[in-house]
Amino acid sequence: MTDTAGAGALPAQGMPAADVLDEIRVLRDADRPTHGGRLFAYVYDPGVSGLDELAQAAYGQSAHVNGLDPTAFPSLLAMENALVGAAARLLGGGPGTGAPDVVGSVTGGGTESLLLAVKAARDARPDLTEPRIVAPASAHAAFAKAAHYLRVTLDTVPLDPVTLRPDVAAVAAAIRPETVLVVASAPSYAHGVVDPVAEIAAVAEAAGVRCHVDACFGGWTLPWLRRLGAPVPPFDFAVPGVTSISVDLHKYAYAPKGVSVLLHRDPALRAPQFFAYADWPGYTMVNPVIASTRSGGPIAAAYATLRHLGEDGYLRLAAATRDAVAGLADAIRATPGLRLMTEPETTVVCFTADDPGLDLFVLVDELTARGWHTQPQLTYADLPASVHLTVTAAVAPRVAEFGPALAEAVAAARAAGPVVLPPELLALAGSLTPESLTPDLVAGLADGLGLAGGAGVPDRMAVVNTLLDAAPARLRERLLAEFVGLLQRPAW
Repeated sequence: MTDTAGAGALPAQGMPAADVLDEIRVLRDADRPTHGGRLFAYVYDPGVSGLDELAQAAYGQSAHVNGLDPTAFPSLLAMENALVGAAARLLGGGPGTGAPDVVGSVTGGGTESLLLAVKAARDARPDLTEPRIVAPASAHAAFAKAAHYLRVTLDTVPLDPVTLRPDVAAVAAAIRPETVLVVASAPSYAHGVVDPVAEIAAVAEAAGVRCHVDACFGGWTLPWLRRLGAPVPPFDFAVPGVTSISVDLHKYAYAPKGVSVLLHRDPALRAPQFFAYADWPGYTMVNPVIASTRSGGPIAAAYATLRHLGEDGYLRLAAATRDAVAGLADAIRATPGLRLMTEPETTVVCFTADDPGLDLFVLVDELTARGWHTQPQLTYADLPASVHLTVTAAVAPRVAEFGPALAEAVAAARAAGPVVLPPELLALAGSLTPESLTPDLVAGLADGLGLAGGAGVPDRMAVVNTLLDAAPARLRERLLAEFVGLLQRPAW
């Protein structure tokens, strides 16, 4: 295979297709496995034979279709409307419900859906010069991103350290005359708990404020879990006061990335989401979402996935996921020194350590060394560091293997002992401010932690995570941004 490291993506002479694909395969060998039930974050694997091939074929048929103009490509319009209708019916809207006029848009992912929900709420109140949104501290970070991009103030409500939910009275107290949107999660990503949506929506409605339910993570699995008998609390359009809902199809609908759906209770609520511009000599631009040109590939792939799996398929996958969650939770309970952050109620298992001799970040590295890829979560307010497991249907056949691997990893982590940062490094983390960071300082720190010099991300991250855990949030943000900037350099 030709080495293109020095030529970037554009060689002087074109390469045979087979060689190009070989290069990509070699690059992919460094990635976490997207199938096999051992990756507990980032990807969603149903373990359904043939589904990848179907989605890829559908993607290929519509990859060059442009979502910019639905009148030119009615196939894409039809598939988008079908996806919106399916999501609306699943989430309590559509004919014969209390929300018969639900409308929606297909977006490129959950962050885009949340950005648009905030934009629609903000633009519906042009009278406000300093709009605000209220969200639990556990709301997805994309709301902070939306607030930053759209110049909206984010008011966060603390979590109860036991229930991991916001207090409804605190949510009500946070609503001001300038508040344009109140947020609830179904469930929150970090811990997998469903916020008290009905109560939050009620206080928002009483204040005359929109209420968005972020069901990006759980919106396509909670209805199936409910059908299986799980005690899922009200969270969708059946709840009065819920004005919009987001649900990602590239999560538990198991469609390829990136496809999300943003739903509004009626067309008037959606109207401020659109952007239109005619004051130039070109075509009049009208966009329901952030992007103008959009490939039809992801939408066609999602359409094919839903059509192929059907309600019966999603019910089976939800049952397998439910059983996997129960098995993983049992493994945590059976492991001395570990405890669940909360009893699992959705598709998340989240645990922490009670034993000071057991370093969670070292444990994560030991699990990784054994082929189990988990997601560490740093300390926050009164909440300890924890380990997050996003559980999918593909995990079910692997559950029996997890307990022994966890026991081995815990023993190895105890033997290794907790990470001890040099005192000078701890002092530096405590004294630095985001403004004081220079490129040279960050580069030197990254080099000392094994994150620079073109080596990529190290296999073991416990030292890095310990340093980040010791740093204040604003400094942590700047450090991570600079580290990622060091990693993202062009191949000349």
